[in-house]
Amino acid sequence: MTTHIGDEMDQHLSDPRRLVSLEAVHNFRDLGGYPSTRGTSPRGSMTRWEVLYRADGLYRLTDADIEVMRGLGLRTVVDLRSHRELEEHGTFPHDQVEVDFTHFPVIDTTWNPDDIAVAGSDHDFLVWAYRSMLVEGSARFAAAIEQLAAPGALPAVFHCAAGKDRTGILAALILGSLDVSRDYILADYALTAEGMDRMRAWAAVQFPEMVDRMNDAPSAFLASLPEAMGELLDGVVTEHGSIREYVRSIGVSDAAIESLAAQLLVPVA
Repeated sequence: MTTHIGDEMDQHLSDPRRLVSLEAVHNFRDLGGYPSTRGTSPRGSMTRWEVLYRADGLYRLTDADIEVMRGLGLRTVVDLRSHRELEEHGTFPHDQVEVDFTHFPVIDTTWNPDDIAVAGSDHDFLVWAYRSMLVEGSARFAAAIEQLAAPGALPAVFHCAAGKDRTGILAALILGSLDVSRDYILADYALTAEGMDRMRAWAAVQFPEMVDRMNDAPSAFLASLPEAMGELLDGVVTEHGSIREYVRSIGVSDAAIESLAAQLLVPVA
């Protein structure tokens, strides 16, 4: 990567519109501003701002945060957490903000420390876990993409607990389907590390017991390793030819992909 391209990527990632600042949700990010090679413009296209967001646990939204949600004009919230997580923690306050709330549990049970035994490192664990998610959750990822592509669904946000793993994979599948480059997909995923830092700092003041749980958790559960996501996506591309072809193989229609492209991409002038 040349210095010019690196500087351009840094500008896209650090754009002040990227992070939606909230009191109790720490990884709510706009997926706008990412270059794509799709389209007829000589300079390609770019993902549109203020249309699609990724996030962590929206059940924590405060009254002030809810006002921010109203200002975003959200029409759809896609929750990727398990049934148990919803029962234990609650959901986006759709009784206070009118949205189309949909639940697609990517995995039926969340990880436990015994799962670490399958891998010898954080990297290897995440690759194993992400591959398992694609196997177990492929139909739910496909349903989530179809939902987001439906007429009138946007602006929308999709989320899980930390906004890292299930959310990270769905973001990668959507961006990859729109011909956003691997480098940008991985850079977007890597931004979650900053979100985890914000969450830890907030919990240290508001919920010290949450910090204790984070400290006791295996490091892989909190890690955001671009190399692991990269290995997952490289395997998808090797087997299917492209992320878009993989997305088609799990049941996403061409009409849904084209609908997302029409709504999310704008030509670069």
